Amino acid sequence: ADINGLRRVLDELTLARADLEMQIENLKEELAYLKKNHEEEMNALRGQVGGEISVEMDAAPGIDLTKILAEMREQYESLADKNRRDAEQWFFSKTEELNREVAINTEQLQSGKTEITELRRTIQSLEIDLQSQLSTKAALEGTLADTEARYGTQLAQLQGLITSVEEQLAELRCDMERQNQEYRVLLDVKCRLEQEIATYRRLLEGEDAQYVEGFAWEGRRWGIVKEIENEPPEVQDGKVISSREQITQAAH
Repeated sequence: ADINGLRRVLDELTLARADLEMQIENLKEELAYLKKNHEEEMNALRGQVGGEISVEMDAAPGIDLTKILAEMREQYESLADKNRRDAEQWFFSKTEELNREVAINTEQLQSGKTEITELRRTIQSLEIDLQSQLSTKAALEGTLADTEARYGTQLAQLQGLITSVEEQLAELRCDMERQNQEYRVLLDVKCRLEQEIATYRRLLEGEDAQYVEGFAWEGRRWGIVKEIENEPPEVQDGKVISSREQITQAAH
């Protein structure tokens, strides 16, 4: 931009110089034209007089246009040199400033390139780390799926085992209830047998000796009665036969 501005200034100076040169050429042509007219007028006057006439005129000296033009040319050239020097100085100062800015920008650009290179390396390392983490994640997901499948199978097996154990417990509960019921029945039988045994003891001790001797009229039958008394009660058709009934059956 500075160079373009200086070029515009240089073009303006060139145009001004060309304009001044054209003015100088016009002044030269006008001076030549004036000289020619003056000579023609002088020749005409000489022809009219027709002789040699010595005329002495007391007049002011004429204007030296050449000197004036030379001075003007010198002034314009000095002005053009001054403008050129100022333009060159301004151009060099702007160029130096521009070079400094270019150096600063070059340094910043180099620093930016270095930073971009470091960032690219960091991005590459992060991408490698990301790929590694993704691989680890995939491996862990596979391991998790295998573990879930294995523990799901084990859980199903344990659930089946628990179901089997619960069924066995239910069967055991049924068996225990049945055994408990049988135990109650047996306990009831035991109580009744104990009562009957106590009754038979009282009979044996003499309370009902006559009743017992009536049934044991022979030694053989008496042995049968004693044997039946010592045997445990029997169960026939779901009913407990007491010792008294056994004795009666034996007596018959």
